[in-house]
Amino acid sequence: MTLYPKLIMDALATVRYPGNGKNIVEAEMVADNLRIDGMKVSFSLIFEKPTDPFMKSVVKSAETAIHTYVSKEVEVTIATESKQAARPEPGKMLPQVKNVIAVSSGKGGVGKSTVAANLAVALAKLGYKVGLLDADIFGPSVPKMFQVEDARPYAEEVGGRDLIVPVEKYGIKLLSIGFFVDPDQATLWRGGMASNALKQLVADANWGDLDYFVLDTPPGTSDIHLTLLQTLAITGAVIVSTPQQVALADARKGINMYTNDKVNVPILGLVENMAWFTPAELPENKYYLFGKEGTKRLAEELNVPLLGQIPIVQSICESGDAGTPAALDENSMTGMAFMELARNVVTQTEKRNAEMAPTEIVHTH
Repeated sequence: MTLYPKLIMDALATVRYPGNGKNIVEAEMVADNLRIDGMKVSFSLIFEKPTDPFMKSVVKSAETAIHTYVSKEVEVTIATESKQAARPEPGKMLPQVKNVIAVSSGKGGVGKSTVAANLAVALAKLGYKVGLLDADIFGPSVPKMFQVEDARPYAEEVGGRDLIVPVEKYGIKLLSIGFFVDPDQATLWRGGMASNALKQLVADANWGDLDYFVLDTPPGTSDIHLTLLQTLAITGAVIVSTPQQVALADARKGINMYTNDKVNVPILGLVENMAWFTPAELPENKYYLFGKEGTKRLAEELNVPLLGQIPIVQSICESGDAGTPAALDENSMTGMAFMELARNVVTQTEKRNAEMAPTEIVHTH
């Protein structure tokens, strides 16, 4: 039997691509590299993206079509190509980002998102290029905190890939799952779906050059944390807690998650949020509503830095709800506390990076 191109193309024209219902020849998915050598046939199929969900089934169907309509004796080799470049491998993602900081807490309700948002704002005020990813898939609060609930990010082509363009506010690049879901509906996703959505926000977005990429992680320890740890090279974690004993017990779990042998992410330090209450009319007074300096003692016990103590003042809640983070006003009590936190995070990050840098060997003669 003699094989010729039309015979092969006619067989391939019987294969439909499920994404649009067209046959793969009509859809121009068969590359022009068809090679015939005796009873050996080789060619490539072109897909839009390297992650095309129909790729394997279409390749199998193409092989079956040739065996059915041409001959079972044909030895078929099918390669795949994609119009878009592949997503970078984990560990090589975000090569233009210098430092990835995970803001974490052992439990909810300790103000972790408030700390993450204000840390990002304070770092930007210090002159750094900053990105903030709201990785709290089930309770995204960054859109409200930055007054960008109505933002709908779009995609643009960069280097052969369609990348999401982050929303920009106060000089910070922002992304949150909250931009893509109905804010009035609960997000009912299994862990795998949530993890995939998060990977897209990290790897399929145009973050560009950043000095600091702040991750507002979900409370506790979950699949989402594992996804972040497997996807990104995290520089260090900042653990947020209130002075309460119950919060401190959970903070210990959060610390353990990052420092265990399998994960091994350094703890840059602890933040004591809601450290005390100060009424606006009595700025000198401190009322310790949740206990006094519990996080400070935990930091001393674990031999990690206390990065900051953030007081409760009425304005911090109001500014969060109004979409104007407290750190924007660096002359306010909380603004000053967040600026100090940012400076301490920078100090600890640079110290950690210096420790990780390969040491220079000096040769003496």
